[in-house]
Amino acid sequence: MRHLAACLIAASLLGAPGATAAETLHGADAVFRAAGVTIVWAVARHRDEAKTAVVIRVVDPAKRFAALAVEGVDPFTKQHAPRIAKRPLDGTTDITIARAGFADLPQSELHFYTASSATPALTVYYLGVPDTTPEFVEDAALQGYLAQAAR
Repeated sequence: MRHLAACLIAASLLGAPGATAAETLHGADAVFRAAGVTIVWAVARHRDEAKTAVVIRVVDPAKRFAALAVEGVDPFTKQHAPRIAKRPLDGTTDITIARAGFADLPQSELHFYTASSATPALTVYYLGVPDTTPEFVEDAALQGYLAQAAR
């Protein structure tokens, strides 16, 4: 009985006001809108495949989040490696990652931080580059797509 009481007390403390859990969402599509942010994926093709890059535009119009970091994850070993170090998010930012980097660490986790938190308030994860991600050879077409899709 004591054990049950201790578990109930611990559970109530974990759920106490002020204890906030990070929200985790699966961002399956190339254009994703949730939690006040928009995430748009595109591929910048290059003649040399080693120079082909994935571009991710992140838009937070209400400036709910102060910073963003991106990690690559091996879905089997759960090994995490930074793709983009934590940096300020001031409304809109573009992230460029070599497409070859998705071979070893196919899962991506975008971590969003509020100004008052050292831990992510929101994580949006992808299991690879979304199948619906368009590819562009010309930068002008890629930029036009990102602008249109992020609206």
